[in-house]
Amino acid sequence: MSARVLTAALGDYPHTASLLETPALRLERIAVKPISRAFAPMVRELRYDVSEMAIATFLMAKEAGVPITLLPVVMAARFQEGAMLCRADGPIRGPTDLAGKRVGVRAYSQTTGMWLRGTLAEEHGVPPEAIAWTTFEDAHVPGFRDPPFCTRAPAGADMAAMLRAGALDAAIFGNDLPAGDDLRPVFPDVAAAGRAFQARHGFVPVNHLVVVKSDLARDAGLVAALLEAFGAATTTRDALSPAIALANRWCAAQGLLVRPLDAAAIWS
Repeated sequence: MSARVLTAALGDYPHTASLLETPALRLERIAVKPISRAFAPMVRELRYDVSEMAIATFLMAKEAGVPITLLPVVMAARFQEGAMLCRADGPIRGPTDLAGKRVGVRAYSQTTGMWLRGTLAEEHGVPPEAIAWTTFEDAHVPGFRDPPFCTRAPAGADMAAMLRAGALDAAIFGNDLPAGDDLRPVFPDVAAAGRAFQARHGFVPVNHLVVVKSDLARDAGLVAALLEAFGAATTTRDALSPAIALANRWCAAQGLLVRPLDAAAIWS
């Protein structure tokens, strides 16, 4: 019997360089760069059979009734504090200084922004509404509207350029940080902030997981073959539970969800 072929939108990582092929399954990789550009097509039109997806986007999509099913596969996880930058010669000396300031983020629904807003609110006393957020894109899930304390940047505006010009006091980036000594992290000791997060919560924040179309997920044999194909990136539901539970709670607190989702609904 020939292997079943599924289309898959996945980023390039050491653990995806040589995805295992099984007798039952072969993944046909679709090149999407950056991988975040695959999330909206997956959510809005189910373009791929299997897709990497940011955890905030996934939770919002589940609430919206998108027929995708989560797999216990971690594509990307990291501490977030190094992604928030300010000007090196600016007055910000730490996260508490962000109250009342202008902070840019690609989209209010961006997962890195969700993790950082949760930390700012619960550990530094700066809730999301205390910051004047500037966004540059819509959410991947259609129908979501930014909260009233957000302003959309002018069309074609560049977040790093706005930060350098003083139109923003700080900005949240992704993996690719702007180069140059004129910018520095808002958190004075990024490594210590990451260790503090892990000490409080017991895990490294998860950015990207993997989803599959729900009609395919009804085939237990196919799901088993997928989990085998992802090799070391595959974990367990129990191992992911703390990260998903906190993301679920923080998404609701920040207005990304109407209310936290039931655990059963998350994995359905």
